[in-house]
Amino acid sequence: MESVQAIKQRFGIIGNDPKLNRAVEKAIQVAPTDISVLVTGESGVGKESIPKIIHSLSHRKHGKSIAVNCGAIPEGTIDSELFGHEKGAFTGATQTRNGYFEVASGGTIFLDEVGELPLTTQVRLLRVLENGEFIKVGSSKVQKTDVRIVAATNVNMFEAIKKGKFREDLYYRLSTVEILLPPLRNRKEDIHLLFRKFASDFATKYKMPTIRLTDDAVTLLEKYHWSGNIRQLRNIAEQISVLEQNRTISAVALHGYLPNIGSNLPAVISDDKKDSDFSNEREILYKVLFDMKGDLNDLKKLTMELMQSGNNQQVQKDNEGLIRKIYREEDEKEVNFEEPTTPAAEVLQIPSHATSVIKEEDKYHFAEEIEEEETLSLQDKELELIKKSLERHRGKRKAAAEELGISERTLYRKIKQYDL
Repeated sequence: MESVQAIKQRFGIIGNDPKLNRAVEKAIQVAPTDISVLVTGESGVGKESIPKIIHSLSHRKHGKSIAVNCGAIPEGTIDSELFGHEKGAFTGATQTRNGYFEVASGGTIFLDEVGELPLTTQVRLLRVLENGEFIKVGSSKVQKTDVRIVAATNVNMFEAIKKGKFREDLYYRLSTVEILLPPLRNRKEDIHLLFRKFASDFATKYKMPTIRLTDDAVTLLEKYHWSGNIRQLRNIAEQISVLEQNRTISAVALHGYLPNIGSNLPAVISDDKKDSDFSNEREILYKVLFDMKGDLNDLKKLTMELMQSGNNQQVQKDNEGLIRKIYREEDEKEVNFEEPTTPAAEVLQIPSHATSVIKEEDKYHFAEEIEEEETLSLQDKELELIKKSLERHRGKRKAAAEELGISERTLYRKIKQYDL
């Protein structure tokens, strides 16, 4: 068995981080077997190197090794790509096609971004993992395949399972052995080493002197967050190699190539945090509503005091004016012979969004209080005014409507409503 250092040199893996070495060691140990492997880690950490190591050290090394980017294949065609299809299976299927699992039989398939697979394809993949069987699209014939599956993902699989985007049984079949590659920001000592390797490669490629970093630039390089990991570091090394005239790069010059310098990427807010924030906002809204309820109660008490002090006529006059105003607004609209359904929130000038969270018992509480104060009931005043007007005009609706300041049609609807 080859050593970890020899394997890293053979596959161009640079770095001496203990977690990186452990990942390579696990790949070497699992290679001679046929068990499935799941490679995890952030985007850009170099997950594609692990399947190459596993395939080259396995007994399948003389068979085919196919890498499939599951996230790059459209959902409607991925089943055909992986398992093949029969002629006429769908529009455009002019001939029978063999899928990757049939072509790579006896070898290894690397499923990159396996977390992006549709649920229907996950069911088919689970069957391949369990008994090596698959069915082509448009066929009823069960076929056998002998492939080693190595998958990779940068998705949090437990979160995906929790949200129903990935099958739990498939996850445990894929992750018989799980290999985690650390992010570049956790490999501080490897960052400058990788940069020097990339700078040397690009100097050879573009036939120009190799760029070098000053001490303060190296410090800046190692402190940076590197959200894009090795891929981002390589891109920046290439930019500097091509664009900079001075081949000695200072921290000031390097600063211009590092986006979001001085700050990490925005933290991802967990669902628990979101729920907590929503709960706090809801509590504040309840408090505002309860304060509004208190203000309404105070207003009603003040009204009662005014009525008891001999201002009944003024209150009645105000109520009559309010009724007339409501009627005039109704007449301006297209009125049907149905009872209006004006929400109480509009009369009390409560925001419509606030009424949805008022407790049911609070609604009944308000209703009971209003019923007790009969002198403030708009409905009673309305009925009383209509009766008096009809009696005064001996049942003539047109004359009564003119006196009330409403249309005859509205009066007719009110007569039906109150069964007069």
